[in-house]
Amino acid sequence: MSRRTERLASAFQREIATIIMRELHDPRIKLSPSVTRVKVAEDLSTADVYVTIMGTPGEQSAAFHALQHSAGMIRSRLAKDFDIRQMPYIRFHIDQGARREVEMLELLHKIELERQAQQPPSPADSDPSSPQNPDPDSATDPSKT
Repeated sequence: MSRRTERLASAFQREIATIIMRELHDPRIKLSPSVTRVKVAEDLSTADVYVTIMGTPGEQSAAFHALQHSAGMIRSRLAKDFDIRQMPYIRFHIDQGARREVEMLELLHKIELERQAQQPPSPADSDPSSPQNPDPDSATDPSKT
């Protein structure tokens, strides 16, 4: 990716997030989707916009379809803000990276819980009469008592 397309992608990401948050009034979008990244083609023909959408799978699907439906409006709004000869066509994608990250964290948490359940309690924890931190010097040296 060239420096120009990287700058455009960064600017598009900020502007698309603003448009979705402030100007897109679709009832199918309950919570504001997060624009995680934008990839602009070298020839400026397309801009792949990756989003994460919170909610149930049904709400996510409805919000994603609303975003796809509004891609033309977002493109025309971007054309007013940016002075470039060819405005890229916008294609929305669900960002699988964020979903995989959450799944990985849940798996790690589950493994930690299983590991804690399999560990036998230590003898000091199970015997209430034994002192927690005995001083070995006091037991052998009568002058310390």
